[in-house]
Amino acid sequence: MIQLISVAGALLILIPFAGSQLGRLSTQSLIYQLMNLIGAACLTTVAVIEIQYGFILLEGTWTLMSLVGLWQLLRRRKPAA
Repeated sequence: MIQLISVAGALLILIPFAGSQLGRLSTQSLIYQLMNLIGAACLTTVAVIEIQYGFILLEGTWTLMSLVGLWQLLRRRKPAA
């Protein structure tokens, strides 16, 4: 089960990255940000379960930065009051 979560998490990061590199997906799109956040959160969870400190640092930071990117995107989309 952990391997399945790891592969799913990796795919959720790699697919939008490839889309971005091929010019098919903007890094400022909601789907890009959500896929990165969910993928990184999956990999962070696996790293915590497996007690892999380097990957906890890497994926934890990736998760936090994805959360910041998503928050900034949503904040920019909010109509002015």
